[in-house]
Amino acid sequence: MRRGISIRWLPLLTVLAMLGPVVAGLLGTIAPAFGYLPAANMTEWTVAPFVDLFRWGGFPHAVMLSVTTGFLATSLSLLITVLIIAGWHGTRAFNLIRRLLSPLLSVPHAASAFGIAFLITPSGWVARAFSPWLTGWERPPDVLIVQDHWGLAMVVGLVAKEVPFLLLMSLAALGQVNAKSSATIAAALGYGRVTGWLKTVFPRVYAQIRLPVYVVLAYSMSTVDVAIVLGPNTPPTLSVQIVKWMSDPDLAMRLEAAAAALVQLLLVIGALIWWRGGEIVVGILGAKWVMRGTRSFGDNALRIVGLGAGVLVCTGVLLGLVSLGVWSVAGLWSYPDVLPDSLSARSWSRHWGNIFDTGITTLLIAVCATFIAVLLTLGCLEAEYRFDFTMSERGVFLLYLPLMVPQTAFLPGLQTLMLSAGLKSGFVPVVLAHLVFVLPYVFLSLSDPFRAWDVRFGTIAAALGRSANGVFWRVRLPMLLAPVLTAVAVGFAASVGQYLPTLLVGGGRLSTLTTEAVALAAGGDRRAIGVYGLAQTVAAILPFAAALLLPQIIWRNRRGLSDA
Repeated sequence: MRRGISIRWLPLLTVLAMLGPVVAGLLGTIAPAFGYLPAANMTEWTVAPFVDLFRWGGFPHAVMLSVTTGFLATSLSLLITVLIIAGWHGTRAFNLIRRLLSPLLSVPHAASAFGIAFLITPSGWVARAFSPWLTGWERPPDVLIVQDHWGLAMVVGLVAKEVPFLLLMSLAALGQVNAKSSATIAAALGYGRVTGWLKTVFPRVYAQIRLPVYVVLAYSMSTVDVAIVLGPNTPPTLSVQIVKWMSDPDLAMRLEAAAAALVQLLLVIGALIWWRGGEIVVGILGAKWVMRGTRSFGDNALRIVGLGAGVLVCTGVLLGLVSLGVWSVAGLWSYPDVLPDSLSARSWSRHWGNIFDTGITTLLIAVCATFIAVLLTLGCLEAEYRFDFTMSERGVFLLYLPLMVPQTAFLPGLQTLMLSAGLKSGFVPVVLAHLVFVLPYVFLSLSDPFRAWDVRFGTIAAALGRSANGVFWRVRLPMLLAPVLTAVAVGFAASVGQYLPTLLVGGGRLSTLTTEAVALAAGGDRRAIGVYGLAQTVAAILPFAAALLLPQIIWRNRRGLSDA
């Protein structure tokens, strides 16, 4: 019991690990936003930073981009996800799409954005495939597709990454709402496949995925790495401009950056309120639609649209990754040739030294952040089991909160606090910053399998003389090896893909594969981008391969455990 009492405090410690840096960062943002920055000898409270921000010529367009791209990317991602599940759940086509989309969740946002850029640019694979026989282009046309003024390319990049996320969240929710029985009953009453699913299943599923949708909206409005690669730069999005001001050697620019960070936070909060209002309106209209008894509403067309969108997302991301690989080994590649004239490992040889160094740093940060996250998660779930804790709706909200607060709202403040306190940037602060984002994903990945474990095994082990700790280490943990390894892979991928925490909290002292890849976006060296983008993707995907293979190897003589 003495040992058991110690884990009572792990849930509180976990909450502090997730929310402590967020709260500290927000506090560190508020003071500079009002002119108070002792590190720059500015101790007079003033609203001048906001005045300077509003005078910036690109401010209106930056705000417009944040709002429009966020709402558009979230709406399209949710719509595609709903159409895929409503039209094809339980079919072979759906299983194929799920198998293709699930691994794509591990692909870092930056790598996916680069891959999509390589496809849709005027000199990309799509244009090459139709040139010159269809387009008549003998050279790349002077058309602005990537980094367009309206941020449409950025929306495409966001949708490609958020559909797999929402799809997996929806699949987890389906098991909690008895979706199959509801769909069967609706079909027996004469409802079309899509219409019946929307009327009977979707309201309950959406209640389960509401917070993940909020996460997508907040991220889409404040993304930095995707915006750097695919978004406009004259002016850039508000989040990108915040990073530029934070990187300025003039410390006074941090005041304007802090003011912009608070505006970014208010924009996200306002967008979430608007989205919630939209949910209420849609709920009222949907209830009236249900009562009208419409049996079919273009079901066949909607099924085709959903399937086409799912295939397009899968194909786009996969071809983008292939494009990264081809460019990484491309020699001479004339336009409009579909494939390079020659292949060469010159780019890999030129960058291998830096890739090795940054790769080691990336792996060490990911290993440390993921290890801490898994320990805290297992401790929390074990405390929940031993002491009969239950996670309330408030607890679930706190779990998602670090993902809903824009990184640009609190990470600049966290960096400012470290500067004011004389703390050095380095490995440990970066690991702790990564932990804020890794921990929620690890917890979400592991909580359901942990709670679904048959407690009768523990009862039998206890009856045979095992202590609570013995049951955990000798029975529960081995049986949950596959889910634990999956959670490790998810956390590892989340850490590898982090750009802003490494850039700001690291203070430029640490470079990872992600920061190096994004830094290359301004240079336009596609071969170097292909090398770093592919290396980044491999670093994120390998743990998933290990999570699939290791249980099969370890429990090869125990099929029940290998399939757990």
